Amino acid sequence: MLKDFLIPFMAIGLAELGDKTQLAVICLASKTKRHFRLLAGVMLAFIIIDGGAIFLGSLIGGLISPDLLRFISGFIFIIFGVLTLLSKKEESADCELRRPFMTGFVMILLAEMGDKTQLASGVFGASYQPIYVFMGVILSLFFLSVAAVIFGKLLSAKLQSRTIIRLSGLVFLGVGICFIFGG
Repeated sequence: MLKDFLIPFMAIGLAELGDKTQLAVICLASKTKRHFRLLAGVMLAFIIIDGGAIFLGSLIGGLISPDLLRFISGFIFIIFGVLTLLSKKEESADCELRRPFMTGFVMILLAEMGDKTQLASGVFGASYQPIYVFMGVILSLFFLSVAAVIFGKLLSAKLQSRTIIRLSGLVFLGVGICFIFGG
């Protein structure tokens, strides 16, 4: 039960650092004083998109043998890791803020759709207890979003995004290897 919460919490948290969705939150946070509304819109988008991925992952997980599922999940994480490490482009976020709730909701909903962390959430949902995965993923995204909202300008000025992206890639590789070889 604890690993069903902690593994997604840590993996999604580290992988989301430096991702376009976090950069979007940082950008939006620097352009509004209505931070609570922004955070509410961002979190609703994460709940819908990542919660849906976890739900679908849990449905698929019941149809595939655990050994095959573990291998497929590990392989997917390794691919994410390699692609992240080989990526030459810097993630960037372009934002125009009118209404914080709607802007945050729409921007994160679109940015997270098909994103590696959304797909990873689905893989975790297929591999672990979905309710604990959901709690771990959403709590991790909540903490990151709060940090982005509070420290938007500070974080964007202090952190080198390429270093964070490399760390995310290594986390995905590590999770993939653990899935395949860790049993």
